[in-house]
Amino acid sequence: MPTLPQWAEVVNVGLGLFGEAIVAQGHPLAVVDWRIPAGGDMDLVAALGRLYGRRSAAIDAANAEVLRRLDEATPQLVAVAPAGDVIPGLADRMLLHCGPPIAYRDACDPLRRSLRAAVVAEGWAAGVDEADRLLAGEEVLLDAANAHDTVVPMVTALGPSQPVWVAENPAGGNRAFAPLNQGPGETPWFGRETPAAIERLRFLAAGVGPVVAEALQEHGPIDVLGLAAQGVQMGDDVHIRVQASTNLFLRNLLPHLVAASHPARVEVARFLSGNHLFFLTAAMAGARALTGWAAQVPGSSIVTTMARNGSTLGIKLAGSDDWHLTDAPPIGDALYYSGQGPETSARDVGDSAVLELVGLGGPAAAGSPSVAAFVGGSMSDAAAMTAQLDLICVGRSTRFKLPTVGWRGTPVGVDVRKVVELGVTPKVTTGILHASDGSGQVGAGVATAPVECFQSALLALDRVPS
Repeated sequence: MPTLPQWAEVVNVGLGLFGEAIVAQGHPLAVVDWRIPAGGDMDLVAALGRLYGRRSAAIDAANAEVLRRLDEATPQLVAVAPAGDVIPGLADRMLLHCGPPIAYRDACDPLRRSLRAAVVAEGWAAGVDEADRLLAGEEVLLDAANAHDTVVPMVTALGPSQPVWVAENPAGGNRAFAPLNQGPGETPWFGRETPAAIERLRFLAAGVGPVVAEALQEHGPIDVLGLAAQGVQMGDDVHIRVQASTNLFLRNLLPHLVAASHPARVEVARFLSGNHLFFLTAAMAGARALTGWAAQVPGSSIVTTMARNGSTLGIKLAGSDDWHLTDAPPIGDALYYSGQGPETSARDVGDSAVLELVGLGGPAAAGSPSVAAFVGGSMSDAAAMTAQLDLICVGRSTRFKLPTVGWRGTPVGVDVRKVVELGVTPKVTTGILHASDGSGQVGAGVATAPVECFQSALLALDRVPS
């Protein structure tokens, strides 16, 4: 009569309690972290079966081209100019805002304040009350910045007079744009509409823009993501921490800034020396040049747009102009200023998630002690965040390398199939604004994108004729 085995080596698939019982009895255990694909939703599982099955060869080929464009192109900063002079489709009385399209009445409080400040700075209203009436009456047009090859950080409202970076992608022949960073403190991009905030916009248009434009023209084109790559190796994630990249950038421009002829050059120099975030929007312009070129590839499952307006979060897949929307998420892992917390905080906002799509921000967390402070406090916690994003990306960057994890490239190319299959969504490092009182930034942290918009995008891709 056979006897039962007295010893067992166990492979445990997805059953945590069962595995714990095996370990408690002293037996060796190999754990397989398995879960039901797509949470067991049969429509999603069926779509995954087709997109991983008979359609996988075509999708994988398209994804390979998208990844190549995201990874290999070298966008150059070629100019600084007033937005109205260079951004296609920006009308005279139009403001561009972050995230998917939204009406003024539906915008979150910080975005409405920034819009009002921009209307006053443009000279279309004498004060914020008049600006409110113009916006509520739709006498000032609003449009999503992404519809104009442009990205704006936080709740920036971009008018025609504001100076923008012009990023040119020679490989794709396309351009992208982002505003010059407004700096810290009392500024509209943090949801402030005070006289000082409005004056900051005027100073950018009249002083900072012309001085930096002259310096860049004298310097010549700058490989913006090449500088970002150096910053990553110096502890930046190039999203919530950009000090190293900013210092490198200003070092390159310094001789030409000193030689500038503009009468405001000394005042501009003071502004730049106190603006540790100055490189942020330059990097965003370069990233948008990459995603704009990648977005031209049809039939891909890779996300090439991810943006938030404080009310909704939207994504687009390469080859498609369709937004897939869900509610903007709260910011979970966060550090707050004294007296602030989740109850005072606005939801996730801004176009800066474009950085996450090219391998910066969250994907670069493993190399940034600053990010580690938000996700557990140790570099191993930051490395775990990068490793999780590896699960949903199609490749790793050859440009952005992380010395803290063996010079491994950052994850790049978010694949909607993997997101839906695993239920793992991108994480975005970001600032936090006050929800309602106009006091500006109240902290910083990490927002996790909701899965619903990725599920919608997956089903839409499944409906595209093969």
